[in-house]
Amino acid sequence: METKKSFADRFDWTLAFILFLFLIVSLFAISSAQTTGQYGMNFIPRQAFWYVVGAVIIGFAMFFEPEQYKKMSWGLYAIGIFLLIILIFMPEGKGQIGELRGGAKSWFHLPGLGSIQPSEFMKTFFILTAARLISSHHEKFPMKSLKTDLLLLGKIVATAVFPLIFIMQQPDLGTSLVFIAITAALIIVGGITWKLILPIFAGTAIVGGFLLWMAVFMQEFLQEKFGFKPYQFGRVYSWLDPESYASAEGYHLINSLNAIGSGEIFGKGFQNREVYIPENHTDFIFSVIGEEYGFIGASIVVSLFFLLIYHLTKITLQLKDPFSTYVCAGIIAMVTFHVFQNIGMTIQLLPITGIPLPFISYGGSSLMGNMLALGLVFSMKFHHRTYMFGSDDDE
Repeated sequence: METKKSFADRFDWTLAFILFLFLIVSLFAISSAQTTGQYGMNFIPRQAFWYVVGAVIIGFAMFFEPEQYKKMSWGLYAIGIFLLIILIFMPEGKGQIGELRGGAKSWFHLPGLGSIQPSEFMKTFFILTAARLISSHHEKFPMKSLKTDLLLLGKIVATAVFPLIFIMQQPDLGTSLVFIAITAALIIVGGITWKLILPIFAGTAIVGGFLLWMAVFMQEFLQEKFGFKPYQFGRVYSWLDPESYASAEGYHLINSLNAIGSGEIFGKGFQNREVYIPENHTDFIFSVIGEEYGFIGASIVVSLFFLLIYHLTKITLQLKDPFSTYVCAGIIAMVTFHVFQNIGMTIQLLPITGIPLPFISYGGSSLMGNMLALGLVFSMKFHHRTYMFGSDDDE
């Protein structure tokens, strides 16, 4: 017998409160970051506006049930691929729709609307599609075997390859890495045997380590045989030895380390920054937090992300529908990798890739994409059915 619940009981107030805390942190951090006067505009009202838009997106996403998302998944995936393809053919001159930004053609620059990055939404569309693939596969093949697992692995990888091809052409290494992280997480939770997963992951790690070694010691070979560009090696060199590239690729990292280190335990206080970092309201917002609020403030922000990931994991474990479970698992992987990569690159743990800090960095596309993803979680939780005598599986 299904238990009837009111809207207040079904709505995830805890997740909404966590997002409200992120809004406060974001506005304070951006307020400090923009004191450098790099752009000469106030980003706080813009960020607040994008949060309002994000709230609308969440409300709209809650309108649909998981089964409806399952039916729409391939259509949304096709729309995302279409937008990525269209972006390739957009004119990229100054003031044009496809204008290059930071050497990448990743945004639609729309007059009156601002810049929209389709890959931010494609991540969520991919999660929906992969979740449908996995759940449908298990329905079709209830008896697992090495052959069926290999088939499922091929389906997931093939679905990920198409958007990856177009995103790498932009080129956008950061978003590509996010796609790879989401794919790896879904492969693990998708129930594929470790007899396949371990060799693939081990092989990938070996190849990645070998490429990193070649980037350091065999640059000319990679340029001649594989067409790598010199600026692509700069990210690796500036990560391993930023002091030698202090006036070029290592500039951001050195200043980021100086900013976070100078914050010490308690920080310098609100808007008392001294270290200049370009684009510190977007990708390097964590450096601002570390400098102004020190180790204590940075730890609180990291703890807030842990709270978000813990709550998302708790919701995932409560869901009985496999499709909803896979969707939430993909979203957890996306958020976790974003946080790990962004914070890691500001403290020299990882190379700089241009990934924003979720819910804190300024950016309409990033925030709307993340809000859409969390909107799915709100929907899964809101439409989750509970029963008086056990779960729906027992009916």
